[in-house]
Amino acid sequence: MSKNFLYAGIICVSLVVNSFAFNIDDMQKLKVTNNCMSCDLSGANLFGVNLSGANLLGSDLDSANLSGADLSNTNLSGVDFYRANLAGANLSNANLSDADLRSANLRDADLAGTNLSDTKVKSSSLYRAKNYEQSIF
Repeated sequence: MSKNFLYAGIICVSLVVNSFAFNIDDMQKLKVTNNCMSCDLSGANLFGVNLSGANLLGSDLDSANLSGADLSNTNLSGVDFYRANLAGANLSNANLSDADLRSANLRDADLAGTNLSDTKVKSSSLYRAKNYEQSIF
C-alpha cells in the first residue's frame, strides 16, 4: 500500500511540474525570429527580455515572469497572461486585445497607448499600472 502512495505522489508532482513547463522549441523560435504565434511559453522566465515588436498572437504565457520586459509595440492579441508577472514591463503601444490578464501582476507596467479592448482583466490591477488612463479600451 505504501508503494501506491509513493507512485501517486510522483505522478502528482510530475503533473504540477509539467503543467507550467514551456515548450523549448517555442522558446528557441521566439529568440531567433521574434515571432511565435500560438506558442506555449507558460511558466517561462523572460525577466527583462527585449521583445519589442514581437508577434506572440494567441500564445500561452500563463504564470510566465515578464517583469521588466520590453513588450512595446508587440502583438499580444489573445495571449493568456493569467497569473503572469508583468511588473515594470513596458507594454506601451502593444496590442493586448482579447488577452487574459486576470490575476496578472501589472504593478508599474507602462500601458501608454496599449490596446486593451475586449481584454479580461480585473479593473483593480489596471490601477497599479502606469499610464493606464492612456490605454485604448
